[in-house]
Amino acid sequence: MFINNFDPVAFQLFFFEIRWYSLAYIFGILFGWRYCKKNLIKNEDIYRLFDDLITYVIIGIIVGGRIGYIIFYNLDYFLNNPLEIFMIWNGGMSFHGGLMGVIFSTMIFSKNHKINSYIFLDLIAAAAPIGIFFGRIANFINSELYGKETDLFWGVKFLLIDNISRHPSQLYEAFLEGIILFLLLNFFIKKNYLVNPGLISAIFLIFYSIFRFIVEFFRVPDPQVGYVAINLTLGQFISAIFFLLGIFLYLNKKNEI
Repeated sequence: MFINNFDPVAFQLFFFEIRWYSLAYIFGILFGWRYCKKNLIKNEDIYRLFDDLITYVIIGIIVGGRIGYIIFYNLDYFLNNPLEIFMIWNGGMSFHGGLMGVIFSTMIFSKNHKINSYIFLDLIAAAAPIGIFFGRIANFINSELYGKETDLFWGVKFLLIDNISRHPSQLYEAFLEGIILFLLLNFFIKKNYLVNPGLISAIFLIFYSIFRFIVEFFRVPDPQVGYVAINLTLGQFISAIFFLLGIFLYLNKKNEI
């Protein structure tokens, strides 16, 4: 059994606290950007524009992630405490909200430059598991999004929460949504799926949704939401919607080949 007593603060710089979660965002974006530029982008125009796109992506992640969390998970609280909407340093981000934010911001960028948005979305999808991996590791360090009680030998006690041995559900997600998803997408990229824009995005939606749906069975649901219906969480219902969107997109793009 592992005892988790990590400090969410990585280090302090004068009066500023640098948290592991902030570093996860920074390194996830940097490594993802580097991966795309070095390994995936072959077109010179796309290579040049990709640097400018990153600003749109960052805004999409932050704004979409925050709005998604507010609407999906804690609307009543933020309606009663509107000033806290802007206090993102207190936590509260939704992956699915961030995903929608990235999609919309990329579509705006692509329209401005008259380029097929799926070209950029495929690149982002291929690199996204890198950021997801770092994000879930940060969740583990922060003792958030923790799992249900277990007596398995790899159970973890999150001392900031309680003294119960729990599933390290954050690490399950880091493995499935980070490492395995990255390898799967690279497998399809090697089969030249990037040649047909939209396929990599579809595969990302399908497999991320499957992995997220599975891990939610081991994770404690958000206390303010609980189980929505038939012992399924809100995250599972949203994942099911994105899974169907991924299937629709995949079939649509496959027919174009």
